Parts: sequence; structure tokens; C-alpha cells
Amino acid sequence: MDAWLLKSPTAQPELSALFLRKVKGGRLILPGAHDPLTALLARKAGFSALYLSGAAFSASMGMPDLGLFTLQELVERARAIVRATALPLLVDADTGFGEVLNVVRTARELVEAGVAAIQLEDQQMPKKCGHLSGKQLVPPEAMAEKIYAIKATYPSLVIVARTDAQAIEGIEGVLNRAQLYVKAGADIIFPEALTTAEEFRQVRQAVSVPLLANLTEFGKTPLVSAEEVFALGYEIALFPVSALRIAAQAVEKFYMHLIKTGNAQALLSEMQTRKELYELIAYTDYERFDKSAAESVQNLI
Repeated sequence: MDAWLLKSPTAQPELSALFLRKVKGGRLILPGAHDPLTALLARKAGFSALYLSGAAFSASMGMPDLGLFTLQELVERARAIVRATALPLLVDADTGFGEVLNVVRTARELVEAGVAAIQLEDQQMPKKCGHLSGKQLVPPEAMAEKIYAIKATYPSLVIVARTDAQAIEGIEGVLNRAQLYVKAGADIIFPEALTTAEEFRQVRQAVSVPLLANLTEFGKTPLVSAEEVFALGYEIALFPVSALRIAAQAVEKFYMHLIKTGNAQALLSEMQTRKELYELIAYTDYERFDKSAAESVQNLI
């Protein structure tokens, strides 16, 4: 039985511990899943942990990646993904929705939603996509205070500390900030928008905790494979927005075809069938449970 409604939720500390085990085991490919349906598809493909990207979440709401969604909107999406899949989820919380007290509130809400890990970045608001120009940073101590406060309050929550320092302070800024964030309690470091293999190597040599490499398309980081960053000593290869980009282009293709032809017959082979969809969302499990409940009550009469 795979229907989330009919299963007990997995405890947040258990999901966090599972996520850390997978990270420390290395060679973790982490796909972005911007809603529960794509998350179920990722699980079906064999992925054992997921990522909720702020950029993909913003785009799914028809908004740019400028920190415009609210905490509650993010929490509700994260909760829906966790309950649908029961997989460890890393959530991109941007700058944490404010200063230290606000960030602790953000952590609490995500812990209550069952989230395994939270990602925070050291940009000033309004933040930007990590692969765009014009970013501004907070002082490293301000970011470290957020990390320390979360770890002191919710020790089970895995903290991924992202630094956007490369474009502003150079690789030395990345290294200095990463080392401070580790001292403050970060479990994983995410050096954003690195541009060369040498920069990836320098971070690996300077940082003792697991590292995440962002392999997003159309950005400042050259397109490389997960295998290449694993060879450089990184434990996580992240593909944050790829699934949304694939889905958006497919839907756009269908709409263009539909408005021109008034039918969908030519694209049937590109569609998930009704049977496949029902299997993915455990439709028959719900029906079977509903029927068994009715039959059980009848037997009591």
C-alpha cells in the first residue's frame, strides 16, 4: 500500500539521519522536484532523496527567483512533497525569511513539516538567482549566527550553508566563509556558481564537511556530469531546476499543438497514460481501503 493518506508519517529526525547517511556515503545525485507529482516520478525513477529549489518553486508559482514566496507557501509545498514520498527532502529556504529569530521560526516550520534538511544562503535581500550578476552578501558573521541558532534549537535538522561569495569576494571569500559556517554548525557546504575545476578542488581541500555541487543548466558553472564532481571529492551533485525546465517545454509544446489543431491525438505517445498516472498516485490503494472499510462495518452489523 503506497497511498500517503493511509500511512503513518516518517519522523523528521529519522528522515534527517537517513539524508546524512546518504550524503556521507557519497555519490548522491539530488534531483529537483517542485511539486508532489514530480517528486513521485523522481522516487519511481529510483532517487532516494529530493530537493525543493527556490527557483523552481518560484517559477511554478509564476514568479521570478527574487525571494517573493512566503514562508507558509514554502512550508505547505515541502510538507506535501514529504508526505507524498516519505523521502528525505532538502528545502531551499533562500535567506531564511529574515534575521536570526525569523530563521529559527523558518526552521521550526520546516521541521514540523518533516523536512530533513534546510539550505540557507548568505545573500542580502532582495536575493537573486545564484547564477546572475548583481548579488550582494551579508557579513559572514550574520550568516554564521543563523546557522548557529538553527543548530542550537533544532539539532536534527541538517543545515546546507550556501555561499555566493565567488562573484564578489573571489575564491578566498568562498573559503573563508565556508570555514566559518562549518565552525558555526553547518553540516554541508554549497559553494555557488564556481567557474572552474580548480575552484572546486580548492573548496574540497579547505573544507572538512561534505560538499554540494550545483550542476544547474545555463549558469556560470560549466556543464559537467555528476561523475566529474564526484571525482573532485564532492558528495552531492545537484540538478535543481532540470525537471521543471523539461516539463515546461513539454507543456508548451502541447499547448501550441492544441491551439493549432484542436486535438491531442498526435501527442498521445508522449503522454502518461491513465493507468500509469493511477499507479503513480496509488489510486487503487485508496479505492481498496474505502471498500474494505465499508465491508468491515457491514460485518459488524
